Amino acid sequence: MGDDTAAAFERAKALFLDGVARAEAGDAAAAEACFEASLALLPERASTLTNLGTVQLQLGKAAPALQALDRSVALDASQPDAWCQRGLALARLGRLADSVASLEQALALDPRYLPALFHLGCMLNESRQHARALDAFERLLAIDPGSGPAWFRHGQTLQALGRPVQALASYDRALGLDAAQPQAWINRGGILREAGRGAEAAASYRQALAHGGDAEMVRFCLAAVEPGSPAPDAPPLAHVQGLFDDYAEQFDAHLVRTLRYRGHEVLIDELRQASRGRRFAHVLDLGCGTGLCGMQLQPLAEQIDGVDVAARMLARAREKNVYHRLEQADVVSYLATTGQRHDLVVAADVLTYLGPLVAVFAGVARVLQPGGLFAFSAEVADDDGDAEIVLRSSLRYAHSRAYLERLAREHGFVVRSLQRKPFREDRGAMLRAWYGVLSR
Repeated sequence: MGDDTAAAFERAKALFLDGVARAEAGDAAAAEACFEASLALLPERASTLTNLGTVQLQLGKAAPALQALDRSVALDASQPDAWCQRGLALARLGRLADSVASLEQALALDPRYLPALFHLGCMLNESRQHARALDAFERLLAIDPGSGPAWFRHGQTLQALGRPVQALASYDRALGLDAAQPQAWINRGGILREAGRGAEAAASYRQALAHGGDAEMVRFCLAAVEPGSPAPDAPPLAHVQGLFDDYAEQFDAHLVRTLRYRGHEVLIDELRQASRGRRFAHVLDLGCGTGLCGMQLQPLAEQIDGVDVAARMLARAREKNVYHRLEQADVVSYLATTGQRHDLVVAADVLTYLGPLVAVFAGVARVLQPGGLFAFSAEVADDDGDAEIVLRSSLRYAHSRAYLERLAREHGFVVRSLQRKPFREDRGAMLRAWYGVLSR
């Protein structure tokens, strides 16, 4: 090795070590500069490329990180850490199947490499391969039973598999190791809430608040289980978006087959009877979801537009080819701003995710042409005393008949029909809904 080459090597080594020190100190940008300078002197160093890709991921630079990590494993395919980081880069770029394959390669090299097991479980859950994810987390916990984050993910996976009792035990293990996990408290509270254990659920939600949990979401959940807690006017928008985006793939099958939901069919039957064979030129399907109601509306309409807050639900609706236009927005904002006008507005299983409905009725009155119809379903609150609006432990709102009739009068509607009929199952009991058809 000549003097110049030796000097370049020593300089590259010093830059590499400086980059490692800066990365350990949390200065990813400075570390990136050091690793890039080191590679300019010694470009074929797999370890430097791995470290560069790692800090670039920390900086949110997934595409350059993947390039560095691809070069690294091409030079030396025996690095489990490089394969693991490459899996994370692929995941950030939306390539979940490739991410899983890269993480599995890391584990083929070292079956006890805990970061790869953890991220493999996470990516398998993202891919809705929950049984395989559970296996990854259980392999991890067999090696390191003291990992609070792994117990939390184990609980999430069990919940996704429909095993809430076991999930609750996993959350308890996670919180016993580290109580400062607000999402674990929230998830634990959700299981207790759904089991009808309201006081215990409230205690769990209060722990979530104490440990920095999302205050808006936690207070919404508290209002559903704790008498006297003020109920917000609507769920947090992020909650509704996340709920339905997560639900999109199995929405139709679960809602119709498991929960025996017939609300869309009942509502359209009520609409047919009230409209007496009328065909509608321009229909708006509020909270259209995957298009269940749109399919029922198709024989009655020349053109149907849909609006929903959840992008994945809209993607499923688009596949049905029944909508002229689909918009991602919350229904209240859309009704207040759209320039479109309609002769029929439909809201099937939408009002259950809103508390006070003044803005909805005002918005529908705004977009509905004279003589147009408004058809909706709303869970029945009349069995819960005199309250006009009730936030139930299901995190869904119910409304009274008197409230719906009053809003109709105040916004210039005539009630053509308002019938109480079966809606869907909830915890083995059949819920009832008001099915309304109003004319403008």
